[in-house]
Amino acid sequence: MYTCVKLKEKDTVATVTKAVKAGEEVRYRFNGVDYTITAKNDIPLYHKIALMDMEKGSVIYKYGCKIGYALKDIKLGEHVHTSNLDSKME
Repeated sequence: MYTCVKLKEKDTVATVTKAVKAGEEVRYRFNGVDYTITAKNDIPLYHKIALMDMEKGSVIYKYGCKIGYALKDIKLGEHVHTSNLDSKME
């Protein structure tokens, strides 16, 4: 069962479609390929999960759109939210 959504190639986060507990596997399909990542922390329903490691200051993309910048280094599988995402645009 797929548990998150990635829509565009440049997306660095995906939206979880069910609440996820730390250590739980999250699955998604993109361009005909299945991916599995492990959640680093609890992620509430419809929140974002990091699809890759991102350095502080990196642009974060969701659904192909720039949604902000990483406030600190973010690791694959981490919850991406206001604690580590600055949504203010330049």
